[in-house]
Amino acid sequence: MNFEDLRTLKILEELEGPHAPSQRDVARSLDISLGLVNAFVKRLVQKGYFKVTTIPRNRVKYILTPKGMAEKTRLTCEYIQYSIQFYKRARERFSALFSELAAQGVKSVAFYGANELSEIASVSLVESKLSLVAVADPEKAGKHFLGLVVADPAFLLSTRFDRIIVTDPGAGAQASATLEAVGVPVEKILVVDPV
Repeated sequence: MNFEDLRTLKILEELEGPHAPSQRDVARSLDISLGLVNAFVKRLVQKGYFKVTTIPRNRVKYILTPKGMAEKTRLTCEYIQYSIQFYKRARERFSALFSELAAQGVKSVAFYGANELSEIASVSLVESKLSLVAVADPEKAGKHFLGLVVADPAFLLSTRFDRIIVTDPGAGAQASATLEAVGVPVEKILVVDPV
């Protein structure tokens, strides 16, 4: 599934509901620019996925057409297949990584990033000989995740671990810099690309 298809699916889902959101509401919900939403909506209307009505005069409502429903169904199925494949690849990648670390004598790890990828990694971790001793995430410090209280990265200095695995997909370099800045030795930091 490519990024444009994913964005199309999200916009179809947002506009389909009975609450008639504005394009501004959709932009805010999806965290994208209003201009981009406008361009996508115009394209979706041109393709016949939505019918546009104005009720009342100053409010636009988008009605999903049968063609739009078929496209949404197709994209949803494609998204589910993509998600399953991503999960399988990530699990295989983490299983291989944890086996390799165990062979190197590593006993304990920490995760940087309290997110879905950490959850996938934790499933593979349970099947390994390694133990999870901490989860650090500056934006979620204090919250509970994977049975642990999420720590601020600075807390890691008082925690004993052999490696820290960056499980925040888009923040590899930034996460490494943050960890190095709080004193985590660079040789203990592993940035993982799940796919």
